[in-house]
Amino acid sequence: MSHTQRDVPCGSSVIYLAGGCFWGLEKAFSLIRGVTDTECGYANGYDRIIPDYLTVCSGKFGYCEAVRVCYDPAVVSLERLLDVFFMVIDPTLLNRQGNDRGIQYRTGIYWTDELTGAAAAAYAEKEKKRHSEFYTEVGRLENFVPAEDYHQDYLDKNPGGYCHISPSEIEKIRRMFSGR
Repeated sequence: MSHTQRDVPCGSSVIYLAGGCFWGLEKAFSLIRGVTDTECGYANGYDRIIPDYLTVCSGKFGYCEAVRVCYDPAVVSLERLLDVFFMVIDPTLLNRQGNDRGIQYRTGIYWTDELTGAAAAAYAEKEKKRHSEFYTEVGRLENFVPAEDYHQDYLDKNPGGYCHISPSEIEKIRRMFSGR
């Protein structure tokens, strides 16, 4: 894997999820009890360049907007995280979610270890059977570069910011994991 990312907090597992615009995905997963850290970034593009937002948006370098999700598997399972992931994305759309279109908005599940990979692939196979078309990539993380600071916690800093994940869906996830 090329490029560096922050170390995963001790005692955590990690999964990388691409679900269209990364702002809403990061917000949704940050609300889940057991998630210890989230980070917006760019995944699985051509590693000859270190991407920034403008190069990713050009679509020329193969990167997608993704979120690194660190979690404590003693508190929340990978299966539960993938339940939420498929709750907020549409896997039947190729290279788009909501109003966002382009290769950078494709959906994907990426891992760095074989155990997580096997579990994610098995989950995706079950999900795939529920749809006549299925475009969510499922595979090893090739590279990940953290996005610029202004993308991190974007919807906290800009509560009215656009995302294909609606505020009501975000609220539903918050309620699911807060017990209220």
